[in-house]
Formats: sequence, structure tokens, C-alpha cells
Amino acid sequence: MDSKFFKNLEGKTGVNMNDIFSLANSLQGANFKDEKTVRNVIQRVSKIANKPVNKQMEDKIVNSIVNGNEKLDFNTISKMINKK
Repeated sequence: MDSKFFKNLEGKTGVNMNDIFSLANSLQGANFKDEKTVRNVIQRVSKIANKPVNKQMEDKIVNSIVNGNEKLDFNTISKMINKK
């Protein structure tokens, strides 16, 4: 992959691409019906995106994903975190 592209993206977003790749790799084979796993992913995404998630919002996201109402991916969680 083009390292210049990723450096550009990191500069614009402030998100480290190694963190994104690490998160993506950790999601492979994960059980998204397990509340602990889902909470861990939400906390990692929150940290990577530098967007704090309060307990109430985390609970809402977890319930939505564990109960099958939402798919678990970075974009879905990011949208949920950004909803006010």
C-alpha cells in the first residue's frame, strides 16, 4: 500500500493507520454477540477517534449491536458516537 497516501490520511484525520489496521485485524473472528467483546471494540474505536463515549452511549451502542440491530464496523460505531 502507498505509504504516502496513509501519511496524508493520518495528517488530515489525526488517526494512526497502524491503530486502524490493528483494530481491523483484532475484529476478525471476534464474537459480536458477546457484550464484553463489543464494549472493548467501542472503547478502542473511541480512543482511536479521540471521541469519548459516556456509559449511557456505550450501553446504547452495545445493546444495538449485541441484539442484532446494527452491524459492527468502524463507520457504524463512529456514526453512533457522533450522534448527539
